Amino acid sequence: MDYVNLGTTGLKVSRVCLGCMSYGTPKWREWVLDEDASRPFFRRAVEHGITFFDTADMYSLGASEEVTGRALKELAPRDQVVIATKAFYPMGKGPNDGGLSRKHLFHAIDSSLKRLGADYVDLYQIHRWDYSTPIEETLRALDDIVRAGKARYIGASSMFVHQFAKALHLSETSGWARFVSMQNHYNLVYREEEREMIPFCREQGVGLIPWSPLARGLLAGTRRREDLPPAPRRNGRFGTSGGVGAFEGGTSRARSDAFSRELYSQQDFDVVERCVELAARRGVSAAQIGLAWLLHKPGVTAPIVGATKIEQLDEAVGAVAIRLDADEMRQLEEPYRPHPVLGHE
Repeated sequence: MDYVNLGTTGLKVSRVCLGCMSYGTPKWREWVLDEDASRPFFRRAVEHGITFFDTADMYSLGASEEVTGRALKELAPRDQVVIATKAFYPMGKGPNDGGLSRKHLFHAIDSSLKRLGADYVDLYQIHRWDYSTPIEETLRALDDIVRAGKARYIGASSMFVHQFAKALHLSETSGWARFVSMQNHYNLVYREEEREMIPFCREQGVGLIPWSPLARGLLAGTRRREDLPPAPRRNGRFGTSGGVGAFEGGTSRARSDAFSRELYSQQDFDVVERCVELAARRGVSAAQIGLAWLLHKPGVTAPIVGATKIEQLDEAVGAVAIRLDADEMRQLEEPYRPHPVLGHE
């Protein structure tokens, strides 16, 4: 495993981050693994040298944080792992159970720490932009959380560049803790972040930790173009659970993950097929080629990889050692077609 600094901070993280949305309870999503089934993934991650783990309060409505916290406490000293979590999405039905208000963030960080069984998190991230709360209020609350020792660093997730620029400017002029990372939607079939967000983050020294690096499994090469049904209507961050919009074949996650259809379309299979072709020539998996491409892109610190099979985790780690030349990178990128901005909801 290789280790790099997160942006311009002194914090070193593994080049693969284990995304923990897949671990918690299947009562939340049918493809989520329960605690017993999740434990081998944390063990294998630690054996591979992965030190970076990303979760969120809303994953399995808190159960992901509980599972992650207990597993890491058993497997590694606290100072040897980097734990990241997020807040924004509703954790209840009350008017203050979500968002980025001072009230909710103070409650959210304490609740996350309790579930994780930790005194602090290394990276506390806003899961999305809150249009109903002044960003000044959010930034001041995050600064107080850092000053209280409950978080070492703060990070952001998918938003528009003008929003991120405003946040960074306010933090700098006010002397508040500054976002050090951007967890954005970026992969071989969705590259719209290359227009503005990625150049801006590189110029600002902000580390990139992309979510959905394999396009929610599309780049694994196991789904078929014809399995993609007509697009459904949008229904929130994670779409509907099954039914219209899900893939007809493949894994249980593919069949129930309507959000994939909201993000990707049949045109993206042109890129997927190019990835599969190169993988066959190199004697590796399509998923490894997709991850290797991302790891070659300037500014990318660590893709957030989800795994529900041990071999998926092994492949992700193996991708770190794959070197693609300029011609191979060009071949992979050639079929790309522009998308509307997706993933900010």
